[in-house]
Amino acid sequence: MFQESPISAEYIVIKALENGVTIIGLTRGKDTKFHHTEKLDKGEVIVAQFTEHTSAVKIRGRAEVLTKHGRVEAGI
Repeated sequence: MFQESPISAEYIVIKALENGVTIIGLTRGKDTKFHHTEKLDKGEVIVAQFTEHTSAVKIRGRAEVLTKHGRVEAGI
């Protein structure tokens, strides 16, 4: 049976709709912790991947988020 490797896990695309959008990666495991932070200005895009270390992404500010499940706007 095929099992997806964490390295080929799902990607999301985040596009900042204003200056100062903060993207925070959260860890997996018993205690969820911040492990990575990025700041984007209006129009900047980041492609993020869920891995064996990243279980969630927190977004502060207005941003467009694209996944295989669809599109959502954060911060509106």
